[in-house]
Amino acid sequence: MTPVELSRSVLHAVRCAVDDGELNVVVPSRVVVGRPGPGGRGDYATNVALQLARPAGQPPLRVAALLRAYLAREAGVTGVEITGPGFLNISLDRAATSAALVRRILREGLRYGHTDAVAGRVFVLCVPYEVRAEVLADVLARMVGSQGGRVEIEHGETVNLRPVPAPEDPAFLGPDAARWALLHPAPHDRPRITADHLVQRESNPLFRIRYAHARTRAVSRNAADLGFTTTGPETDVEAADTPDTPGARQLLALLADHPRVLATAAALPHADAQAAPSRLTRHLLALADATLVHLPAVLPRGDEKPSAAHRSRLALAEAAGTVLAGGLSLLGIDAPDHL
Repeated sequence: MTPVELSRSVLHAVRCAVDDGELNVVVPSRVVVGRPGPGGRGDYATNVALQLARPAGQPPLRVAALLRAYLAREAGVTGVEITGPGFLNISLDRAATSAALVRRILREGLRYGHTDAVAGRVFVLCVPYEVRAEVLADVLARMVGSQGGRVEIEHGETVNLRPVPAPEDPAFLGPDAARWALLHPAPHDRPRITADHLVQRESNPLFRIRYAHARTRAVSRNAADLGFTTTGPETDVEAADTPDTPGARQLLALLADHPRVLATAAALPHADAQAAPSRLTRHLLALADATLVHLPAVLPRGDEKPSAAHRSRLALAEAAGTVLAGGLSLLGIDAPDHL
């Protein structure tokens, strides 16, 4: 279950409480869930009970107790605890939700994280004639498009997207490295236009992302040579076979967070939404690093026979590669299968 999906489950619990007459409030349009703070428990926490207490005319702890009963019924939720003044701390069935997440990514492919959240909405970006502004606007248009919206890019006197300009023309870096150099820094930071972006080593963030993607493709080819894949009912990812490799939990958390990262662009023209491309580059870098930690345990070693655990690890690797490729595509950067 992704944070976005859990948010919908919390909203559903609120809606059920309202429909049953337990709460007399207007159901909010969205609910924020995040990692528990100090003193929190479980996998995620939400302050929705604190938000609804005043309009409901009830103490926060009373609202939290009402919602806990409804939220505990939601699929994938194994426990709900109340902490502090009324925070709901949610524990998830990690095995089932992790397997479901991997299956979902493999099923949706490069469209994982795409929604119709802003379908029909048109956002206007007015940018100066400057290479970084043009590239940033293009990627914002791609990201908003992934959420069902559309961006119109204009040039005029009233500019609402003006990142710090590139100090020089990045064309000598080639299209992929040039786009990375312009997109990776936050819009208010000056980009570095240097040959470091072309270096094929770990110190180059773009190389690490593309290398991690290429390695996921390589382990798929190697697994096929060994006689096992993640396709077909006999190799479906089962909850009992949730990957247990070093870094698997972090990798799964990053994969689950991918839809939220894409959705941050849908708040245009707000200044925070303009940083969505930079946020996506950092997310892909963290995902690549977690993937590289996971990959050495994917294939059998020595005389070891391929098992359900290996297929599960392979499925997680392929899911990571899919998300890396999809993210690079939204940045307008190629994701080669061989490096």
